Amino acid sequence: MDLQNTVKEALNALYHHPDDTVRMQADRYLQDFQRTLDAWQVADNLLHDPNSNLETLIFCSQTLRSKVQRDFEELPSTAFRPLRDSLNTLLKKFHRGPPKVRTQISIAVAALSVHVPAQDWGDGGIVIWLRDEMDSHPEYIPGFLELLTVLPEEVVNYKIAARPERRRQFEKELTSQIEVALNVLTACLTISELKEQVLEAFASWLRLKHGIPGSVLSSHPLVLTALSSLNSEFVSEASVNVISELIHYSAAGTIDGIYANMPLIQVIVPQVMNLKAQLSDSTKDEEDVKAIARLFADMGDSYVELIATGSDESMLIVHALLEVASHPEYDIASMTFNFWHSLQLNLTKRESYISYGNEASIEAERNRRLQVFRPAYESLVSLVSFRVQYPEDYQDLSYEDLKEFKQTKYAVADVLTDAASVLGGDATLKILYMKLLEAVSGHASNEQKEWRPAEAALFCIRAISNYVSVVEAEVMPQIMALFPKLPHQPQLLQTVCLTIGAYSKWLDSVSCGLSILPSVLDILMNGMGISEECAAAAALAFRHICDDCRKKLCGCLEGLFHIYNKTVNGEDSFKVPADDSLHLVEALSMVVTELPPDDAKRALEALCMPIIPPLQEFINQGPDMLSKKPSRQLTIHIDRFAYIFRYVNHPQVVADAIQRLWPIFKAIFDLRAWDMRTMESLCRACKYAVRTSGRFMGLTIGAMLEEIQSLYRLHHQPCFLYLSSEVIKIFGSDPSCADYLKNLIEALFQHTTLLLTNIQEFTARPDIADDCFLLASRCIRYCPQLFIPSPVFPSLVDCSLIGITVQHREASNSILHFLADIFDLAKSSTGEQFLPIRDSIIIPRGSTITRILVASLTGALPKSRVDVISYTLLALTRTYGMQALEWAKESVLLIPSTAVTDVERSRFLKALTDAASGVDTNGLSVPVEELADVCRRNRAVQEIVQEALRPLDLNLVRVS
Repeated sequence: MDLQNTVKEALNALYHHPDDTVRMQADRYLQDFQRTLDAWQVADNLLHDPNSNLETLIFCSQTLRSKVQRDFEELPSTAFRPLRDSLNTLLKKFHRGPPKVRTQISIAVAALSVHVPAQDWGDGGIVIWLRDEMDSHPEYIPGFLELLTVLPEEVVNYKIAARPERRRQFEKELTSQIEVALNVLTACLTISELKEQVLEAFASWLRLKHGIPGSVLSSHPLVLTALSSLNSEFVSEASVNVISELIHYSAAGTIDGIYANMPLIQVIVPQVMNLKAQLSDSTKDEEDVKAIARLFADMGDSYVELIATGSDESMLIVHALLEVASHPEYDIASMTFNFWHSLQLNLTKRESYISYGNEASIEAERNRRLQVFRPAYESLVSLVSFRVQYPEDYQDLSYEDLKEFKQTKYAVADVLTDAASVLGGDATLKILYMKLLEAVSGHASNEQKEWRPAEAALFCIRAISNYVSVVEAEVMPQIMALFPKLPHQPQLLQTVCLTIGAYSKWLDSVSCGLSILPSVLDILMNGMGISEECAAAAALAFRHICDDCRKKLCGCLEGLFHIYNKTVNGEDSFKVPADDSLHLVEALSMVVTELPPDDAKRALEALCMPIIPPLQEFINQGPDMLSKKPSRQLTIHIDRFAYIFRYVNHPQVVADAIQRLWPIFKAIFDLRAWDMRTMESLCRACKYAVRTSGRFMGLTIGAMLEEIQSLYRLHHQPCFLYLSSEVIKIFGSDPSCADYLKNLIEALFQHTTLLLTNIQEFTARPDIADDCFLLASRCIRYCPQLFIPSPVFPSLVDCSLIGITVQHREASNSILHFLADIFDLAKSSTGEQFLPIRDSIIIPRGSTITRILVASLTGALPKSRVDVISYTLLALTRTYGMQALEWAKESVLLIPSTAVTDVERSRFLKALTDAASGVDTNGLSVPVEELADVCRRNRAVQEIVQEALRPLDLNLVRVS
């Protein structure tokens, strides 16, 4: 009683106390209480107590539901029947509400049935028991109907801490009792006020998609009831749910399954088609229209393979879906978008026509279908294109509304690309060009309105750019000729710039491209002076133009550099944001790539010219001033060097440039090594220099490696490890660099293993752990001859065992991949000779490694990592065979039988045995994942398993 009163007081404080601190304390207390064993009895008592208020009832019903789902194993086996009977009494008590409480009790009973096999439930399982209860106590039928509704939903409720095998049995038990359940529901139809509830329960059972032939359902009273209610004045939500589920049910499985369910389909489709007129009925409630539209969309999605044949009957559905797509409400029209995509895939993919045999027949049928659906997709283009038009009050839209409008535009763009796939890009372009002409000529007298329809048409034209042929000569030249005549309204000019960028490949290929380029570049320059958003779009378009038209632009370098210098120098007339200015750096770099080496050298110097002075000025101000500069003032310039080194594809020219620039880079390394952001930017620039220049780097690479090697000891910047990874990839197999690289990796790894000596250090420095083990994996791939025989290899393996269970995703994954790379060493061409060294390190640690991996699989790491852990474990087993099986057996035998049964243990070990014998590992992941599920099924079990395996204690003991 004391505990019950404390819970009531805590609930009262949680909901009614004015002090936030008291409310938070009450919330913490109640959460802790829910995890206790006493919560079972207290929650049950308070639910039976007639004096409990609504807040208490809701909390206790949620607690009891949660305890049944997650903690049923806490109870002795003798507790099942008293618990079932108590829940049954509560279900009867709350059969008329409160609804929230009744729902929680229903879910608790359903969850109980998942845990307890049918034979233990008594009376043939829960469905038979429920039928008998309803027969005996007809006055409680509303409450029992809710239980019947939630029951099939629990098949896929993974909150229930049931073992995978038991979950599969439960699904079989329910599917074997579908007929009983439907008979109960049919009997309940006689109670007219329960019709909605009966139909909702029927929809729930249909989601199992199992067991009832379409021919039986086509004349079933429940189906006929749902269909008949479609003709009533108000569309019943429950009926719509049933018919929606019936549509999905009839289309589940293969195309053969659809034909088997044809009797059901032939009953559903005509009834739904009768609703078509209501789609455009202005007197109809919007929610009813939405429900009807949903049925048409469901038919389209489910029967798309039948519709794609282009029969007269299927075209009636297509016309109805066009009617839905034309609805003024976007939420209704967009229900069809998935159908148009699925239909497009069906019409264009070769796999849809394989049954037609030879190539000639396939091509003939494909062309026939494309012609049949051509008018529908032409209509679709017109129907959706207006939806991307800016609203008149766009300037007053909230952030959320603007975000929603952007998502609408992207969705419409996807529909247009589907249409272009069927019609061809050039044909789609003609339709959209007519829209553009209408927009430009239709509002000539009113400049304020003119831009919105024109912008919408251009957005659509940009969306299909990848589908328009690069030699299209009828429409695109006219569109390009229109651009200079359009008003410089910011949103319109932004879309013009983006459209120009989207058609950069066309500009390069078409014969008139060279004559159009000057006017195009003028438009982009104008765009850079209008607004930041417009300037960003112009910079992006500039990059696309320079990428695709680079050969044409080699003769225009002076003009291009004029734009580049104005942007990089930040002149007031240009509004290009700093980050977007990188597009111009990239653009000019790609044009420079096309120049001969001598010209490229001069052009690269011109690219670097505006970037060097500000950095040199910072350095000249002395160490004190440089150390006080915000990192952004440096990185904005360093990032531009990174883009130059990345995109100027002249290895020797870039190598010469980095050699000249090295004194500046070294000064920044020396004076800002403590600053992570500056170092990341500088290492990125060096990485691209190494990647582009390769072996032309000469002496500079040695100086660079010495710099990062000495600075890493002092400042532990992860990016030094990342830069070293890039160097290893390029130079790892070069014998002339062997001494440099051997010293580098030994120094970096030795220092890292001294930093990461316990799991707390891994947690505090996850980026170092991530980059360290990425570097180690690179060493295995590119220079095993330097890495595996080195004295740091064993200590790095030991270090990895300490860090496997770090919760940081990237760090943990890098460690697991590193171990998998070691186990898979024989797969690499140069790795085989180092197997004896590897084995001498791994075999003494094999038992420890396996136990930590099993602990990680069973709860030490989050469920999302199970795939990576499984791969590493299977790689270990593949490599060490029976030895690894013994290690695994040792580990799983430590797990108590209360957590894992002998059957589950042996199924897991069987998967590892198959892996050891060389069976394809793809099919082995299920038993491994099931062990993970079993050991994580609730908090108590997970704690028991981890207490038995103790991975953190294990990896603190170094193997000598």
